[in-house]
Amino acid sequence: MENDRLDPLMALSPLDGRYQDKCQQLTDFFSEYALIRYRTTVEIRWLQKLAAQPEVEALPPISAAGQAFLEQLLTQFSLADARRIKTIEATTNHDVKAVEYFIREKLEANGEFGEQLEFVHFACTSEDINNLAYALMLRDGRNQVLLPAMAELIASLRALAHRYASQPMLSRTHGQNASPTTVGKEFANVVHRLERQMGQCEDNAVLGKINGAVGNFNAHIAAYPDVDWSALGREFVEDLGLSWNPYTTQIEPHDTIAEVFSAICRYNTILIDFNRDMWSYISLAYFKQKTRSGEVGSSTMPHKVNPIDFENSEGNLGLANAVINHLVAKLPISRWQRDLTDSTVLRNMGIGLGYSLVAYKSSLKGLAKLELNAAVIDADIDQCWEVLAEPIQTVMRRYRIPQAYEKLKALTRGNTITQTAIQQFISALELPKAAKDRLLALTPRQYLGNAIKQAEDI
Repeated sequence: MENDRLDPLMALSPLDGRYQDKCQQLTDFFSEYALIRYRTTVEIRWLQKLAAQPEVEALPPISAAGQAFLEQLLTQFSLADARRIKTIEATTNHDVKAVEYFIREKLEANGEFGEQLEFVHFACTSEDINNLAYALMLRDGRNQVLLPAMAELIASLRALAHRYASQPMLSRTHGQNASPTTVGKEFANVVHRLERQMGQCEDNAVLGKINGAVGNFNAHIAAYPDVDWSALGREFVEDLGLSWNPYTTQIEPHDTIAEVFSAICRYNTILIDFNRDMWSYISLAYFKQKTRSGEVGSSTMPHKVNPIDFENSEGNLGLANAVINHLVAKLPISRWQRDLTDSTVLRNMGIGLGYSLVAYKSSLKGLAKLELNAAVIDADIDQCWEVLAEPIQTVMRRYRIPQAYEKLKALTRGNTITQTAIQQFISALELPKAAKDRLLALTPRQYLGNAIKQAEDI
């Protein structure tokens, strides 16, 4: 039974069960193992940094062989190593202290680090290690998994914007027939929105600190008052590829984590909007969905091909944003110089990102199934001559024909309008011949503004 608990069917969360194959990439960055590995990295890098400072005279430089050993410890860090740390934690009841003891254990076994042992975790509070570990997790998980998935979805939407750039489509504002657009232009709108949020997610610096128990280098200065600890701390954090936060309490306040997650949440909200629109367009038969042999749409209605991928994406985005919004609202808040409420919340970063990743892949799957149903789209727009009321009354205004809007309102509002009715109305107008001819030649399919160019330019 014990081994059965590892089976995905026994997972408590769908991310570790049903959707495991869709978000497994994230375990390298947001699992318990990953957190332990990143903590170990920060601890060893700090020891290496201190040993390179001549001012820290009690800590001799690490030999080339010793440096090679430390690098090997990091590059070959294994699940067995993480399990050993968890075993130590069972005694310490402190996760970061367990990492420190693990490293000391390894250094003692090596025999070359006798003079360096007491400088493992030197002047650090556990939050010095944790904030940097989580910052590295977020940076790497974002850059290596999330942003590529976001970009792939945008690329797929852009391809559809270009493919359908010139396909006219009836718009619906407030659910009612409105000025035409093109199918490609509507995809282009989504591309532009998603790209902005992805850019904000990507451009957000991730901050870190290593300034002690309450952010003032108290212990550091007590031990070595002549060292410029602020400069050294900044250099260390930036060497890790992070940005320096000079003003903190015991914890780095997580504002930048909230900023990154806020951009992800906005990206997800835009995608929810898109999924719902696609659901509706499929319902209108503007798009058909490719079928797969053996696939079932309904357990009782054999004819159905349901838009399940867009529905799945919408549902998972809702779960993602529920978690992400809590992270955004909670993480920047800490009582006085430190409370522990952020600790358990931070462990759930991978949950919000996991549901996001599942959703992105579901939307991609849905997009790959789409087939444009031009016959339905064309039939829809061809019977909506009333949408030409807008250009007609606008041209009338140009030539100062009084009551232009009101005259078109009387003609069209609540009435079924045909091509004949529209053209009779135009023919009776006192307009210059060129303007009148342009309006007479205009059809709903041609009344597109610059929609085609916008779609092609995205």
